[in-house]
Amino acid sequence: MAKLDRYLLSDFVQSFLATLTVLLVVSVGGVLVDILGRIADGRIPAGLLLSQLGLQFIVYLPIILPLALLLGLALAIARLYRDSEMAVLTAIGVGPRRLLKPVLLLVLPVVVAVATCSLWLGPWADRTAERMLEVASRNVVLAGLEPGRFTTVSGGGVVYLSSLSEDGSRMGKVFMQRYKDDRLDVVSANGGTVFVEGERQRFLRLEDGYRVEGPNDGGLDYSLMRYASNEMALPDREEIRDENDPEMLPTMKLLGDERPEARAELHARISPALLALAFALLALPLARSAPRQSRYGRIMLAFLAYMVAVNMTILGRQWLVEGKIPLVAGMWWLTLPLLAFALWLYFRDGRLSRPRGARA
Repeated sequence: MAKLDRYLLSDFVQSFLATLTVLLVVSVGGVLVDILGRIADGRIPAGLLLSQLGLQFIVYLPIILPLALLLGLALAIARLYRDSEMAVLTAIGVGPRRLLKPVLLLVLPVVVAVATCSLWLGPWADRTAERMLEVASRNVVLAGLEPGRFTTVSGGGVVYLSSLSEDGSRMGKVFMQRYKDDRLDVVSANGGTVFVEGERQRFLRLEDGYRVEGPNDGGLDYSLMRYASNEMALPDREEIRDENDPEMLPTMKLLGDERPEARAELHARISPALLALAFALLALPLARSAPRQSRYGRIMLAFLAYMVAVNMTILGRQWLVEGKIPLVAGMWWLTLPLLAFALWLYFRDGRLSRPRGARA
């Protein structure tokens, strides 16, 4: 590799990695807040925090990687213009076409990574996360109840388990205290299980125990009840999607699925790689600036253009599902013109315009 190519590639890679790091920190923070909110509501067990965070991180990579590539290249190329390095390169005959090699050495591996995450890893991570939530909704340990520990549940109640079976499906002796309408409710049982009713409702079934209910602020209005089975509601589990949901299906199964939802999902998985390639080529003309000129205005323009393209992808997917766009058109009406425009703008960048009146 020529020394110039090595220098430019090193500069591009460093800028891309720095931008990617910042975007990942911001994105992971947003996903973490969302997962913590669902954990606080009792819809996701706290034990699945790290696994759900990692899987959701994979799902969002096809959106983060193209943006990091666009901003990283734009920042690196704008720095070359600001420091007059592009002027020196132009003076020795190095134009935009000569920069194509170092640009592609970075862009092509990133585009392959985006396609891999979008077509295979992302759907796999989505399915794995759903299966983990399905298992967690039926498991006592993953539901947040542990033996030998007082556990707070939604509604202000406290649950204590004396023992737990190896598979986490059955509890030993149980103690539960909660407040309801300014009254104290204390429940004990010799055993119990967690079961699911309907699609999302979870219940704690206690067996062979006692229930004492009385005033919380003093008094003698107490009642004692012995029961054979007592069911108490737990926080609803996270909504589990159907196995035939196009978002859950592998990409190979979507190829033979003629449903509009499946075709829309297939095109939505293909689009990120093409968008990454198109905006990577647009980075060079969008980053062009005069020496000592501020570089952030054009970079903000590139960022806004990418966000518009992502929103158009979301809208296009909805239009395909609703039948507003023919299934044959897919997302090609967006990705192919954008890619052609990026190629045209890239190879025209830096050309001098012909003076008016000049002969052909």
